[in-house]
Amino acid sequence: LGMFSELKFPVPWGHVAAKAWGPSEGHPVLCLHGWLDNANTFDKLIPLLPKGYYYVAMDFSGHGLSSHRPAGAPYYFLDYVTDVRRVAAALQWRRFTLMGHSMGNCSFFLILFFSPQFCFLYPEMVDKVILLENLGFLLAPEDTEAWLESKRLAIDRLLSLEAKQQAPKAWSPEAALERLLEANSHLTAEGGAVLLQRGATETPAG
Repeated sequence: LGMFSELKFPVPWGHVAAKAWGPSEGHPVLCLHGWLDNANTFDKLIPLLPKGYYYVAMDFSGHGLSSHRPAGAPYYFLDYVTDVRRVAAALQWRRFTLMGHSMGNCSFFLILFFSPQFCFLYPEMVDKVILLENLGFLLAPEDTEAWLESKRLAIDRLLSLEAKQQAPKAWSPEAALERLLEANSHLTAEGGAVLLQRGATETPAG
């Protein structure tokens, strides 16, 4: 386990980098680093852990060898959880162990925890969670269902849109207005036409 390989997973703004130890056919373990750290956080720990596992330590976006998000784009904590989902999908892992350290568990305010958040949102994908220096996931019981539904829906919709990668469709001005009005019942035809002047781009195809 002293030897490792470098991995890269494409994302819309570049790539998420990771390093892996152990046999790729071994039981998968995804390792999440701490605040302002990177995947090297686990360099001294992984060789001491049981053999036969496939340990993958990812660099969160903007950390280590992973691409930074575009200039001016904030780093929201839920976006890091989405990065975990992206890496799991790229590895084609349906079920795996999560091991998180520091920020891999929590934020400055100790209310958002990446490893427990992911387990909470995708319990079917996690067989075990290992938390290093962590307090747990602080969420009021009465808020649980609404939080779960809204956050999982947001992540799943985003990844679904990214996977489609479809080129924008071209419509005639009349068809574009019709679709705009269908999606916004409060708009008048005059109001929709005004918005389309600036909200659509004219091309030879429409």
